[in-house]
Amino acid sequence: MTLYIRRESSKLWRRFCSEITTEIGLLAENWKYLLAGLILQYIHGLAAKGVHYIHRPGPTLQDLGFFLLPELGQERSYISETVFTSVFLSFFLWTFHPFILKSKKIYTVLIWCRVLAFLVACQFLRVITFYSTQLPGPNYHCREVK
Repeated sequence: MTLYIRRESSKLWRRFCSEITTEIGLLAENWKYLLAGLILQYIHGLAAKGVHYIHRPGPTLQDLGFFLLPELGQERSYISETVFTSVFLSFFLWTFHPFILKSKKIYTVLIWCRVLAFLVACQFLRVITFYSTQLPGPNYHCREVK
């Protein structure tokens, strides 16, 4: 049993090292795209903060979503954060699965380049829309004080 574990662990270590070597090469080629994506994520954050200064609190708009899915309330807001964190962390960990599992060649650096490119495109459109429309937000700090 010890021999089997030792043999498999050395194979896993070799695979891990070969993946690291490949990923470092890809990172050397694509670091500009990753850096640009991260900088644009920061700019999106600044734009989101900027729109808070323009925002005027108002009544919550009612729609079908509010009728079908009741509001959690401030005391249960942790549920939303927990769901978001678990989805984000599971995706983040999944991007590193080629280091361990033998599957089709998917490279972590290329996944993150594509994800950041998609986020930049979507968030660029989002910045345009939240500066051009001023709707009352559903969050508690965006509502009228009663």
